Amino acid sequence: MRRLRALPLRSRLALLTALAVAVAVAAVSVTCWLMTRAQLLGELDTSLQNSSPPDNLVRQTLGDCRSSDSGETGFAYTQVVLPDGSRCVAPDSRPVRVGTDDIAVARGHSDAALHTTVTDNGQSVRVHTTRTAVSPPGSPPVEVAVSLSRPLDEIDTALNRLALLLTVLAGVGVVGAGAAGLWVARTGLRPVDRLTGAVEHVARTEDLTVRIPVEGEDEIARLSRSFNAMATALASSRDRQSQLIADAGHELRTPLTSLRTNIELLARSEETGRAIPVEDRRALMASVKAQMTELASLIGDLQELSRPDAVTSGKLEVVALHDILGAALERARLRGPELTFTVTDRTPWYVRAEPAALERALVNVLDNAVKFSPPAGSVEVALTGGELTVRDHGPGIPPEELPHVFERFWRSPSARGLPGSGLGLSIVARTVQRSGGTVALTAPPDGGTLATLHLPGAPTPPPPHPAP
Repeated sequence: MRRLRALPLRSRLALLTALAVAVAVAAVSVTCWLMTRAQLLGELDTSLQNSSPPDNLVRQTLGDCRSSDSGETGFAYTQVVLPDGSRCVAPDSRPVRVGTDDIAVARGHSDAALHTTVTDNGQSVRVHTTRTAVSPPGSPPVEVAVSLSRPLDEIDTALNRLALLLTVLAGVGVVGAGAAGLWVARTGLRPVDRLTGAVEHVARTEDLTVRIPVEGEDEIARLSRSFNAMATALASSRDRQSQLIADAGHELRTPLTSLRTNIELLARSEETGRAIPVEDRRALMASVKAQMTELASLIGDLQELSRPDAVTSGKLEVVALHDILGAALERARLRGPELTFTVTDRTPWYVRAEPAALERALVNVLDNAVKFSPPAGSVEVALTGGELTVRDHGPGIPPEELPHVFERFWRSPSARGLPGSGLGLSIVARTVQRSGGTVALTAPPDGGTLATLHLPGAPTPPPPHPAP
């Protein structure tokens, strides 16, 4: 089995095809040989049963009883079997060994016997023994057992020729099947060869633009489609990864440049001994602290987005959306103390989500409203039946920019000067989708931006599971 697995696939297919044909041909050949043998034996038995030696030959055999070979042979062998198991061989016949079935017929225990035995010199014969009445010269009629035998050489010769013919045909069939199997394997595995070449090319060059032509609707075509889809997905993933790295580098460059400038000013002041005015030094330290905070926020957002979609940092559990909204509102009020937060409705609603990630998402939505609200503006919040709406009255988002608001690092041209990494809404969309919900931003007719989150859940928490 190990040697078979070590062979190439096309060789295994050809070998298995030849083996299957060999088994089938062997079964058919053996069945044909056995049926032919049974047919020939049946015809021979019918011939023996329909034949009987002449009465004068039987009388002659009894009158001149010899138990040995006369030296000449004919078409059939005739002998008379006596009740004591002795025999009288007819002229031109070979002596055949007497069996128990023949003795039973001679003693009158059975009417006839048909069996296979051998002559004294080892020749196989088919024997038919029957009881018949004869009238010896000067004696009353008596019943004796007469055996008529036919050599099996003629059948054996025909069967040997048939066996040789079937063997030759089987050999030709197996060789032909192996050649046909190899041809079919090469033809059928040609698409697999192309697929193998494409995979090796991708592994060698990392070129994900390779595509395999798809022909038909069979398994090979499905495999080709799957490979093309996989290559497309990998290429898209690599492009997104490259874009993420480029965007992250671009976003990190701004705070790092500002940090470097401020630290260089502080270092130059220490090196030259020229003190920086207190107010300027305080402003520099505040800028450094703000840039560090922005860097920490950006790194946290990158860590959040770098996790696979199937992996979450916490376990999903049933949480009260209205309570998480309350905690997010408290944090948003600290970020926009001059704004007015109006909560028109906050009905209870329970969802299945990761508590920390859901609170972060709600804070990002509220923080987005805080950043774009005008001074002393208002933010309207409502939670009704699993639908959370957050409305600000800022400049709004142009319709052509709405399709891009949930893309990573995307920022509206009007928001380039505001703090932020452009990852907040991406995290919101990802968190809401994990909970089975949807999120959308729309532009109301009277200005501002309306964020709408739909989260599946229920107005009451599910009953706790009974303890096992």
